Amino acid sequence: MRQDRSLLVITHLSQLLDLVTGFGGFVVPLILWLTQREQVLAMDNHGKSIMNFQISMFIYAIVCIPLILLFGVGILGLIVIGILCLVFPIINAIKASNGEEPSYPLSMDIIR
Repeated sequence: MRQDRSLLVITHLSQLLDLVTGFGGFVVPLILWLTQREQVLAMDNHGKSIMNFQISMFIYAIVCIPLILLFGVGILGLIVIGILCLVFPIINAIKASNGEEPSYPLSMDIIR
């Protein structure tokens, strides 16, 4: 296995493709994780963290949609989710470049 921090950084930052394409922020990190998890040191851990975060944010967004119609609170929830999806990939890309472990808040442990 090789140590490739730049690929880990790219994997975290590729989540920001959601802002451009709407779905690339899930597909690109998934492909990078599945193809490189056995070649790059720590890619498996980082990839699992990214996928858990992406799936968790999707679930939270789905929950917020009916809350818009019922209480109007769902709009606030979607704004918070948007901010989390913008800020934490950047923070964890910086952590990956420093060799630290990723930490995504409110992330459910779906993929182990």
